Amino acid sequence: MDLKNVLREIAPYLWEIPSSFRQDMRVPARIFATEEMLQSTFHDRTLEQLVNVTTLPGIQGAALAMPDAHEGYGFPIGGVAGTEYPNGAISPGGIGYDINCGVRLLKSEKSYPEIQPHLDKLAASLYRWIPSGVGRGGKHQFKPQELNHLLKQGSRWLVEHGYGVADDVKHCESEGCLEGADPDMVSEHAKERGVTQIGTMGAGNHFVEVDYVEEIFDQDMANSYGLFKGQIVVLIHTGSRGLGHQVASDYIQLMGKAMPKYGITLPDRELACVPFSSEEGQRYFQAMNAAANFAWCNRQMITWEIREAWKEQFGKDGGALDVLYDVAHNIAKIEEYAIDGIKKQLIVHRKGATRAFADQPVLIPGSMGTASYVLAGTAESLKVSLGSSCHGAGRALSRHAAKKRVRGSELLHELESQGIAVQAGSMMGLAEEAPCAYKDVDMVVNVVQTAGIAKKVARLRPCAVIKG
Repeated sequence: MDLKNVLREIAPYLWEIPSSFRQDMRVPARIFATEEMLQSTFHDRTLEQLVNVTTLPGIQGAALAMPDAHEGYGFPIGGVAGTEYPNGAISPGGIGYDINCGVRLLKSEKSYPEIQPHLDKLAASLYRWIPSGVGRGGKHQFKPQELNHLLKQGSRWLVEHGYGVADDVKHCESEGCLEGADPDMVSEHAKERGVTQIGTMGAGNHFVEVDYVEEIFDQDMANSYGLFKGQIVVLIHTGSRGLGHQVASDYIQLMGKAMPKYGITLPDRELACVPFSSEEGQRYFQAMNAAANFAWCNRQMITWEIREAWKEQFGKDGGALDVLYDVAHNIAKIEEYAIDGIKKQLIVHRKGATRAFADQPVLIPGSMGTASYVLAGTAESLKVSLGSSCHGAGRALSRHAAKKRVRGSELLHELESQGIAVQAGSMMGLAEEAPCAYKDVDMVVNVVQTAGIAKKVARLRPCAVIKG
């Protein structure tokens, strides 16, 4: 597939593959990128997958990829697509296996100089309080009926039961709960995998990170978010754990079998989909909503655990840890956009992409040893990117390649020499997430800002990292 000669720049940092490129394309494919970033996509299937997304039944406008895009399952990670509601396709590959993987940022009243002498002890305390690692269960056991309440009501159920405050929910996307979740659409196997995992981080690229605000770019917006230079904040990155993975597995298999019934043929079986309005489509959407609610509960419980660790270290003098925002980056939602001047409701798939509505906080984690960002969404994003932005730096190396290049023990020493306290379950897992495995987050964020879909508010620097 020769895409190099087809791509054309249609706006600053926005490139298009026209729908005439391949006979089965229903809309163009577009990617936000510098020329250098674009070159990296020629080394994997990112653009091929993006072109395949344009073949989804009912897709509207264009298939989009963010500047942190790389090869994924079906959709590229960093992919966004909207299909026409209610009969367009819904594709689990457009949401991903970790349903509602997302990011939450907690803001403290403390500054870096106040915390710096206590970083090692704080990191150790966080590691004790937050279970991490592959398949690791948590301290909190829920009965089957309680789990159903979590899946139905999201993080507000936990808050009502003492694991947070009302403001936590107010500062979450969708207030930490997607309506229409049906626990009965979640298999018993998925529930078994998830029942012990509320309040757990998992492994891979998931983490809890203590950062400080290194630089403010937009003082007015920073004031409205309650951010100040030197401030200590805590970043949480995790999702729906084994429950969400099983929901995706169950419904990808179901949809693969159901597609012939609806006359759907696609260039990649990993794009398995059905009409949103179909029985299978509705069952998946209800299960996906439930898994998304589970993920918000997971981040809510981790918030409670972080607060307990904070109190353990600082007592009453620690002050509050308030939620700035919690945003999903693997999800499908019904939203309204103008397509060719006509307002339409769309089923918006975001896979490794963050909602970026006007003035909404957009949280962009980087990698250990580099920066993370707080951005603000813009009205322009509703016009050009289906209200979406990047979700991180984006991988530049596979986990296997990173482990070949980096020794975990050496990386640990390097991070500690930079003043970053590290708690990790395995040196191999640490190596997989080395900074060199990721794109330059500063460059990714600059593309997003230049394209007008989000603007920089603050840059964060890590001072303690907790990983599985």
